[in-house]
Amino acid sequence: MNLKKLSIFSLLIAAITLQGKTHAQTPVINIKATQPVAEIQPTMWGVFFEDINMGADGGIYAELVKNRSFEFQKPLMGWKVERKKAEEGDVIIQNRQGNTANPRFISIKANNTSKGDIGITNEGFKGMGIKKGLRYDFSVLYRHQNGHVKLHLELIDAKGNIIGGTLLTPTSNGHNWKKEAISFNATETEAKGKFRIWFEGNGEIDLDMVSLFPEDTWKKRPGGMRADMIQLLADMKPGFIRFPGGCIVEGIDLANRYQWKKTLGPIEERQLIINRWNVEFAHRPSPDYFQTFGLGFFEYFQLAEDIGAEALPILNCGMACQFNTAEVVPVNELEPYIQDALDLIEFANAEPNTKWGKVRADMGHPAPFDLKFLGIGNENWGPQYVERLKIFTKAIKAKYPHIKLVNSAGTDPSGDRFDYLNKELRAMNADIIDEHYYRTPDWFLKNAGRYDAYDRNGSKIFAGEYAAQSDKTVSVNNRNNWKCALSEAAFMTGLERNAQVVNMASYAPLFAHAEGWQWTPDLIWVDNLRSYGTPNYHVQKLYSTNKGTHVLNTTQHGNPLTGQDELYASGILDKKTNEVILKVANVSDKEQVREVNLEGIKKFDVKAKLIVLKNANPEALNTFENATNVSPVEETIILNPKKKISLILAPNSFTVLRVKLL
Repeated sequence: MNLKKLSIFSLLIAAITLQGKTHAQTPVINIKATQPVAEIQPTMWGVFFEDINMGADGGIYAELVKNRSFEFQKPLMGWKVERKKAEEGDVIIQNRQGNTANPRFISIKANNTSKGDIGITNEGFKGMGIKKGLRYDFSVLYRHQNGHVKLHLELIDAKGNIIGGTLLTPTSNGHNWKKEAISFNATETEAKGKFRIWFEGNGEIDLDMVSLFPEDTWKKRPGGMRADMIQLLADMKPGFIRFPGGCIVEGIDLANRYQWKKTLGPIEERQLIINRWNVEFAHRPSPDYFQTFGLGFFEYFQLAEDIGAEALPILNCGMACQFNTAEVVPVNELEPYIQDALDLIEFANAEPNTKWGKVRADMGHPAPFDLKFLGIGNENWGPQYVERLKIFTKAIKAKYPHIKLVNSAGTDPSGDRFDYLNKELRAMNADIIDEHYYRTPDWFLKNAGRYDAYDRNGSKIFAGEYAAQSDKTVSVNNRNNWKCALSEAAFMTGLERNAQVVNMASYAPLFAHAEGWQWTPDLIWVDNLRSYGTPNYHVQKLYSTNKGTHVLNTTQHGNPLTGQDELYASGILDKKTNEVILKVANVSDKEQVREVNLEGIKKFDVKAKLIVLKNANPEALNTFENATNVSPVEETIILNPKKKISLILAPNSFTVLRVKLL
């Protein structure tokens, strides 16, 4: 053998030897694929809705007119009176006696006016999002006091140009209120549109509930929800939806608390209140933030049904927000609050021949909603909460023992307040304890094993509100960056691994309007025409759409991956599809390679699904202009059936691997 051939041969042997050593040194993630540890509840990954950040009015509730019933503290807030030919007193706000839900209305006196002489213009919620070619449905309650007055309806763009409109000629005279509706199409798209009504004729007309909806609401329901926002929720396939909050359940004081019975029935009979986020933060004033309850409890239940999620309503327990007034109802006067809870269960689950079952049926849903969960109190704490909770629990369980009750663990995941509640709730054998954590990314990484030592047979956990804070809690500088989202992905491996303890989890808050937010970070951002999911949204969606049915023991060197080599992992089985699903968060800035061993499995499909969510920049954001900057990439990979699965984990990445068993 000549020297040249010997040299090549030697290099080849060296390469094979090196490859063998590298292969042998690759750490192995071992999944006991035939030995399920615990069931994963269908409710494991859900969503939490609260009317914060213009989440409802100006958000998922598709009404375009702000202050449509003139019930804001300033009756004409959101409206501008246009006068070219009018006198003082021709436009006034009146207050009718006997109607406590909606007493105010506007009166217009037209004195031989033409179009352009006298009118009112509504600015919408940070403007109105108008779409070219789309139909818009106008409706109004009116009363012709005398004469004949026509209504010229106009959509106008940011420059004042007319981009759609029609003429409404009221058909009724007299002192009785009547509802009239008409539709027209928009001729242009505009993000900052307005809506104007000119009054023509001679006479006096009263108006109330001045309303304008786009036709493209969710499921095309008249007076319904904004479709693109709801679609983002439906795409997550959430196991539950918690509503209506959040701190609005408690209210600034008890008069301001959320009262579900007042959100039912015709919209003109639903009593508006100030939104408690209206005055909460001096750094984000929101004087025009109210709750009209066009989106009420019936609509919430209907939404849960639409997207295949369990409903999780939260009710006031006789305590206002402890950060505000800390007002409480005396325990001997709790009966109306308890009755509200019992009536809600009847509203959701009873047949139409019952009092509250009939209310539901009359609203268009004869079949029960099959409510299984109910939250008592939001983020309450202290002995005053425990005292009231015990009374609620006794009354509800006596009549509806199958209803699972969610109880508050307070505002923080540790400290004296948490320790007291945790001890008391467990002594009560609480069904579900709601823990909240708004913390730094580092906290989420360090707490991936938080539930490893929790009692497997005790009260279950609802991770009810959590979000990594890029700056600090309640900071205007918090951002939905990739570093925060990745830390949540890592933490959630611990929630999933402990599904025997953790039965429910939801990020919070859910929605935020780009110009109307009070709190950040948030899962989904919107403006008047657009919406996008943050990196955090994509993490939540990857978990909820890759949920599986059972936890599998998943280890490296015999231990769960809870930060070793900056890796976090969970493995699960989906018995419905007969797939093993591995989730791995690599929070390091280095690529890492792992072999995956499916212990106990002899055969698997060589075609596997690989989904990777990554970005080299931890500060990376999604925006309206670049909504997919951090978004998952899915591909089919081919595996070697005779070897362990080789998995390359990119730096700063979250990886989901689905392998079908044969």
